[in-house]
Amino acid sequence: MISHPPSTLPWLQLLRWNKPTGRLILLVPAGWALWLMPSAPPSASLVLRIVVGGLAVSGAGCIANDLWDRRFDGEVERTSSRPLARGAMRVSTAAALLIGMLILSLLVVLSLPQASLLLCLALAVAALPPILLYPSAKRWFPFPQAVLALCWGFAVLIPWAAAEAELTADAPLLGCWLATMLWTFGFDTVYAMADRRDDARLGLRSSALTLGGSAVPAVRVCYGVTCILLAIAAAASGIGWIFWPLWAIASWLMQASCTPLEQGQTGMAVFGRHFSRQVQLGSLLLIALMLGRAFA
Repeated sequence: MISHPPSTLPWLQLLRWNKPTGRLILLVPAGWALWLMPSAPPSASLVLRIVVGGLAVSGAGCIANDLWDRRFDGEVERTSSRPLARGAMRVSTAAALLIGMLILSLLVVLSLPQASLLLCLALAVAALPPILLYPSAKRWFPFPQAVLALCWGFAVLIPWAAAEAELTADAPLLGCWLATMLWTFGFDTVYAMADRRDDARLGLRSSALTLGGSAVPAVRVCYGVTCILLAIAAAASGIGWIFWPLWAIASWLMQASCTPLEQGQTGMAVFGRHFSRQVQLGSLLLIALMLGRAFA
């Protein structure tokens, strides 16, 4: 394991850059978009911009989340060791880092080609309110995971706009966008299951609490429709035959990942494995799209 100097570790933890799984789960849908768009495959420079922008935006979202929840996180088992919750970082330092991540995100957008710059800038501005409001949604909205899903949708729209300089309501884009939001709602509902007891005690809300005993069936439906929508998007994009066996495997494994939850396995490790499995399966679907495009 790589060790970090004590002074930098809280920064990495605040940005969640010490947990690559959570960063990959945002970049995967961006990859779906980049390999479904008409001009695929994307250039290496565009992929690099999307990766840097994705890391910056997700880091900003994590900081905003911890700033909103710093008084609650210390009372929740899963979040009690976060830097602000344990007093390892000042609020002012976290706010400065948040501004830095937002500036980095803006610089990435400004580096895009002139043809797509204005559209991407408009999308980035539109994404900012839900990104910053999501952490508060658990106080007033019964399905805060739906707000996160909306945020995740911009991980599809912005890369697509950057490459194509337009957004058209066709099957590849709509399928990828809707699939991303449903997938996000599903895996974040499972993530919220880990906090059900603490959230109920603190008066916070989540789709896991709102759905109650229907949470796992709802997650199954989300995953099933996600795979169907990606299949429609792939077929409309002319993706090659090699995509389909890998898609079938990923679709089956997504459903299989819900079985332990139905069997009542509710330990923190179970939820963590489920989250990691979604990163793996989302990545498998991305690899399937890349290979399908190569062999189209």
